[in-house]
Amino acid sequence: MTLLLRTLDVQTARKVTNLLKSSPFKFLTNPITASVLNIGGLYLLYMTNLYALMHQSIFLYALIHFHVFVAGYLFTVSLIYVDVTSHRYSYIYRSFVLIAALAAHKILAKLIYASPPTGVPVREAEVGAMWMYYGGDAVDVLLIVILCAQWYKATAPRLLTDDT
Repeated sequence: MTLLLRTLDVQTARKVTNLLKSSPFKFLTNPITASVLNIGGLYLLYMTNLYALMHQSIFLYALIHFHVFVAGYLFTVSLIYVDVTSHRYSYIYRSFVLIAALAAHKILAKLIYASPPTGVPVREAEVGAMWMYYGGDAVDVLLIVILCAQWYKATAPRLLTDDT
């Protein structure tokens, strides 16, 4: 966002800033909402016939991929603040949401392993579920490390210099 705002002219940047401060944007970037959009969307995709339908329609295929990308982005920016944001939530709140989302993601991977989506061969579903389960660990660790580093930086005692 910072890069986007710096590249825009002043009037357009103010419009974007007003949009980012709006109530709908605050709702979408609430960690719980973003988590439901992200993880809930994956449950909807893999636990219903949506996965099979997605492979029959290029429009639905593109729409679902767009949703997964945007929901993942919103989830990430709702948990770790890289850019300036007008809607900040406590580290405790974001940590609990992250823990719940990680658990829901792991459970989904196990459900896919145990009961593959319609039209997916069992072996392919098992491999995909294992990638989701273990590959998700890398992303999980990264999110945890960044969130904890930000939390530490925000709450670490400040060292006084001789000049003060």
